[in-house]
Parts: sequence; C-alpha cells; structure tokens
Amino acid sequence: MERAGRGLRGRSGDESLQGELAALVQDVVRASSWWERHGVDCAILALSLLAVPAGFLFLRFENILIFALGITILGVCHYTLTVKGSHLATHRALTESKRWSKVWELFFVEVCTGFTAEYANYGHVKMHHGYTNVIGMGDSSTWKLPCLNRYVYMFLSPFSIPVITPLVALQRLREVELWTALRTLGLISLGLYSHYWLLLNVSGFKSPSSALACMFVTRSLLAHPYLHVNIFQHIGLPMFSLDKKPRRIHMMSLGVLNLPRSLVLDWAFGHSLISCHVEHHFFPRLSDNMCLKVKPVVSKFLQEKQLPYNEDSYLARFRLFLSCYEELMVQAPPITELVGLQ
Repeated sequence: MERAGRGLRGRSGDESLQGELAALVQDVVRASSWWERHGVDCAILALSLLAVPAGFLFLRFENILIFALGITILGVCHYTLTVKGSHLATHRALTESKRWSKVWELFFVEVCTGFTAEYANYGHVKMHHGYTNVIGMGDSSTWKLPCLNRYVYMFLSPFSIPVITPLVALQRLREVELWTALRTLGLISLGLYSHYWLLLNVSGFKSPSSALACMFVTRSLLAHPYLHVNIFQHIGLPMFSLDKKPRRIHMMSLGVLNLPRSLVLDWAFGHSLISCHVEHHFFPRLSDNMCLKVKPVVSKFLQEKQLPYNEDSYLARFRLFLSCYEELMVQAPPITELVGLQ
C-alpha cells in the first residue's frame, strides 16, 4: 500500500474547495450562450450525420483515392457518432430536456454504437464517474486483458472492438427487463443492418462478405486510439480502496489525466475524453465545448490550491504502457492512501 502524506484538510475544507470550484465554473456556464453550451457539439454531430451519405457514395468509385476517402469519412463519422455522441448522450450533455436526452441516448448508444444504453449508463456514469479509480468499481479494470502480452494488446486487440461491442451488449441483455431487452435488440439490429444494407444498395458492394469486411474496416478505423485513450487517462495513476477513498476533489485531481489537443481525436472523441478529461470528471454534465471553455478555470484553481493537474502526451503514455505493461495491466495496482483526506 502506498501512503501519501499531505497537508490535512478537514471535511468542511475539502467540501468548500469543491464548492468554490463549482461556483467558478457555474459562473462561466451562466455567462455562456446555448450555442456554447450545446450548439457546437450538436453541430459537429449533425455534420457527421450529413457526411455519412457522401461516404457511402464515394465507395462506389473504383478510384482508390476516392474509395479511401469514403472509408475515412465513414470511419471518422462512425467514431464521432458512437464515441462523442454516445458519451455526451449518456451524460445528458446534449440537451437540457430529459425526454430528448433519452431519445439521443438510445440513438447514439444503441442504434449507432450497438451497445445497451442501460449498461452504458450504469458502467460509465454510475460506476466509473461515481467511483473513479476505486479498486473493483471505477478503476478501468474492464479494459484489462492479462492473458494478452503487451504487443498483442496494444497493437492487435483493438481490432476486436467492433465485434466484441455488440456481443457484450447481447450478454448484458440477460440482466434487464424483457421489454428493455427487446427494444435494445431491435435498435442494435436496426443500426447494424442499416450499415450493411447501405453498403450493398448504395455503395454497390456485390457480395455480403465484402460488405461485412467494409463494415469491419470502417468500425475499426480509430479503434487503436479509442482503446489507448481509455487506459492512458486512469490506469497508472493513484488507485483507492472503497473504505479509504479520498474526498471527491482529491480523487479527481489525482486519478484523472489530460492528453494534448488533437484535431482528429478532439473531433471524433470529444474534448472531454482527450484534452479536458480532468474537467469532465469534475463536471460530467458539461458538453465537450464547455469543458474546453472551463479548462483554464479548473487548471488555474487546482494549481493555486496546490492540487495535482495531470497532463501527459499520447506518445509518452504509449511508451509507458509498453515498457511497464506487466505492472500496469497485469498485476494488481497498489492502493494509494491519502493520510487525513478520507
């Protein structure tokens, strides 16, 4: 067990820090327009939906460059809708309407991603955000596959994501009510079959096998950074036991890491999963654009209060996970105990 001695703050002191930060961020939110709060991200998702027909049409051409452009458009749009869209919809950050939030959650999570909305909400919102870096609950251990060596995991296993995602969803259907299971099965089937049908009837693929192969390629286009980002931003940082976890402000500042901004990843995954992950964990209901807007406020506050604000490059984390794979991804992580902050 690792013990980290820090200046003692009482319970009221920790809560006042969290409240002070929340007040600063809320001031920024109140001063922001609807376009800043929701419009920018809705526009990105709308543009991605509008670009999908062009991607399917480009696949009709025999010219290799146009065909590759079609694959790229469909792949990037797929990840924008399934990662950015599903993430924002699960956190209900796309709209302030509860009814429309549910509609978008079903569309992005079940139709586009091929996963179950109920388990996405439970596993991500309730467990990962509620118990960030708490061993056995929100510690990102679901991403670990100790049976694989470092090279297979980092380079080859991402290709399995398009296949595993709907299979895991089917397995989770046994845990929900019959009506929910039937709805989810219908929406997942609609999304998968629509993709397949469009490849045959719009893109002009002549055989089912070629259409399925194209589905696989487009759905795995950004699978590698998707897997890497999910492990880079939590694993390797302090982990806590449930009975001795620190107060929220310390748990989030210690256990979450930001990556640098990236044009492609910011567009496809969203700022809250890349360069504003710390801000997202503090304020999960904020949209990607608002996380980016409050980033200077959050970073300045944490630095002024002498709290950690973790940042590292994608390449540095990649090298770390390759060199320390056994320690990070196979062995049980050490438990960090912050003396006086539980």
